[in-house]
Amino acid sequence: MEIQNNFSLKNYNSFGIEAKAKQFVAVHNLAELKAVLEQNKSQKKFILGGGSNMLLTKDIEALVIHIDLKGRKIIKENEDFVWVESQAGENWHEFVIWTIYKNFGGLENMSLIPGNVGTTPVQNIGAYGTEIKDTFDSCEAMTIENQKMKTFTKAECHFGYRESVFKNEAKDQYIITSVVFKLTKRNHKINTSYGDIAAELAKNNITNPSLKDVSNAVIAIRQSKLPDPKELGNSGSFFKNPILLKTDFEKIHQKFPEMKYYEVSETEVKVPAGWLIEQAGFKGKRFGNAGIHKNQALVLVNYGNATGQEILDVSKEIQETIFKTFGIHIEAEVNVI
Repeated sequence: MEIQNNFSLKNYNSFGIEAKAKQFVAVHNLAELKAVLEQNKSQKKFILGGGSNMLLTKDIEALVIHIDLKGRKIIKENEDFVWVESQAGENWHEFVIWTIYKNFGGLENMSLIPGNVGTTPVQNIGAYGTEIKDTFDSCEAMTIENQKMKTFTKAECHFGYRESVFKNEAKDQYIITSVVFKLTKRNHKINTSYGDIAAELAKNNITNPSLKDVSNAVIAIRQSKLPDPKELGNSGSFFKNPILLKTDFEKIHQKFPEMKYYEVSETEVKVPAGWLIEQAGFKGKRFGNAGIHKNQALVLVNYGNATGQEILDVSKEIQETIFKTFGIHIEAEVNVI
């Protein structure tokens, strides 16, 4: 465990942005994490997971602690359910594939989401009709201030749409070290409610899909729409889908009757941000080395040596245009540093 100075973070963020960390250290177990926090109490710290949900717009003038804790195991089970614990540094997609290989159900719709397990509860990540909160049981976290361990139950995480306690009341106070998921062993709840999945399964003549069939369908859809960060820097969906009060939406819908939407409650609807961006003419548009992906308007990309600021400027132009055109504010899902 060595602290390095003036360390390049280009390979530690999925946008592939060149930015430097004043200091950098990777920790591989709880003892190393505790020691680093104890020995650098007065120093400003930045916690780095998989680097898939952030946009670096400047160098980080802090000690960057890369959470590289590995390991996964079954901690208990009964006839119907299994509780699986994954360490925070495990790659999310590899963990999902492992659960499918074991025939454990619940995570298959979130295949191929970039990033590591430890950051999934922070964002309450989700895709194709499922979210982390649907299978989340608990997580262990180390308090940055005094290195004490705390268990967060599902209720204590205050999950919302791309929200959790770790983005709000508990922000910058804890480091998630492991996560426990409650998954099905039988009677799996196969969710093919999203049209893309149903269409992909139909294309392959699959009428009674297994967990692996659903996962394969999601992977095929994502690969057709989303660029591989190793080939084209990106962080997946850059924006959240805006949720509007029905009363506000109805006024907008009168002006734009073709606008797509989904009901999320009796009083709210969700509008696809990708549809708004595409209608505003941004899909596939390029601004120097930064731009919007040709197959998915929600994805901002680094075509070469874009700076974080260039990508941020593109995102702001999109937000301003969407607001002027539709009167809807879209929020960034990505953390801008």
